[in-house]
Amino acid sequence: MFSLFFIWDVLFFCFFFLILHFHFILKLLCIPTLRLYGLKCRIMPFVPSAYFLMPGCAVIGCLDPENFKEFKLIKRTQLSHNVAKFIFALPTPTSVLGLPIGQHMSCKGKDSLGEDVVKPYTPTTLDSDLGYFELVIKMYPQGRMSHHFREMCEGDYLAVKGPKGRFKYQPGQVIAFGMLAGGTGITPMFQVTRAILENPSDNTKVHLIYANVTYEDILLKVKLSLSLSLSLSFLFYLLLRTTSS
Repeated sequence: MFSLFFIWDVLFFCFFFLILHFHFILKLLCIPTLRLYGLKCRIMPFVPSAYFLMPGCAVIGCLDPENFKEFKLIKRTQLSHNVAKFIFALPTPTSVLGLPIGQHMSCKGKDSLGEDVVKPYTPTTLDSDLGYFELVIKMYPQGRMSHHFREMCEGDYLAVKGPKGRFKYQPGQVIAFGMLAGGTGITPMFQVTRAILENPSDNTKVHLIYANVTYEDILLKVKLSLSLSLSLSFLFYLLLRTTSS
């Protein structure tokens, strides 16, 4: 009987110790964190293929605002003759990029003369996409950074620094957004729109006017069409200079 009471006391003590020092233990174990729809969460392994989220913890992203960090290209998909989708791996499958909604990052590469070039880009993924980030890039014939992406192969590395930008979107920040985008300028608009539409508690309306020269120039066709079909709060207007027969 004594041993049973002793075991119970030990378990009771350990339980309260974990509660009181839970946040410190999470930091000590370096368990990754993320921001999901504006809620600060920490990812905890529950079973080998599942996770649960612990609210109230700070976000620890992979980006560094002062120094370039390299990320490996794990998949390249050609979407058209001059547009490709690039997927880059983060350090672990549960790592978070750490890019606030509405902000962008700087990417560094080499132009055709071998000189360094830096240009801002906005991923089409959010911090809720764990372990990777995605860039949809239109490569122009004379573009200096376009040359770098055109030459990139799976296994190559891209130098990235961020976050950058003054705008940070918070759910419910405004009643509605009026967005104007042309060509590759759709990516920052898509980032904010996707964050709004995937958050069931965010009732912000989005009216997007997207202009292109031809139908073939439209970036993110499938994703924009899917967003339009799934939400009544998203209105999408497409302007084309020319149309194919």
